[in-house]
Amino acid sequence: MSARARRFSYEVSLGDDWALRSSLGGTPILNEEEAWTPEHLVLAGLCRCILTSFRHHARRAGLEPVTGAAAQGVVTRREEDGRFAFVEIRVDLRVRLDPEPAPDELVALVAKGERDCFVGASLTVKPDYHWTVNGEDLP
Repeated sequence: MSARARRFSYEVSLGDDWALRSSLGGTPILNEEEAWTPEHLVLAGLCRCILTSFRHHARRAGLEPVTGAAAQGVVTRREEDGRFAFVEIRVDLRVRLDPEPAPDELVALVAKGERDCFVGASLTVKPDYHWTVNGEDLP
C-alpha cells in the first residue's frame, strides 16, 4: 500500500482591472503589461521557488541563509514541436551562510534546493543554476 502524496493548492485571480491577486492576500501585482509579462512572472516564480527550497533545507540544518537571485530566459519556437516556450533559462543564486558548512554539506544543500524546486521541475527546459556562496562560485 503506497502512501498518498501531500497535495498543495494555490489560487490567484486576474480581475477586470488585470491586477493579479493571491488568495493569501498581500499587495496585488498591478496591470503593468510592459514591466511584468507572464514570462517575467515565470522567472520570478522560479527564483522564489528555488530560494524557498534552499532556505528550507538550510534552516533544517540549523543555518539562516541570506539569499538573492536573478534569472534570464530565452523564448522561441522549440524545434521538437514548433511551440513558443522557454528554451534556455539561467538562474544566478547568491547565498551567504554563517557559518559556512563543510563543502560536502554545502553541495548536498544546493542539490536539495534544486531537486525540491517544483517550479524548476515543472519546466520542460532544465534551468542552468549558478550558485555563489559567500562570494565563491560553486563548480
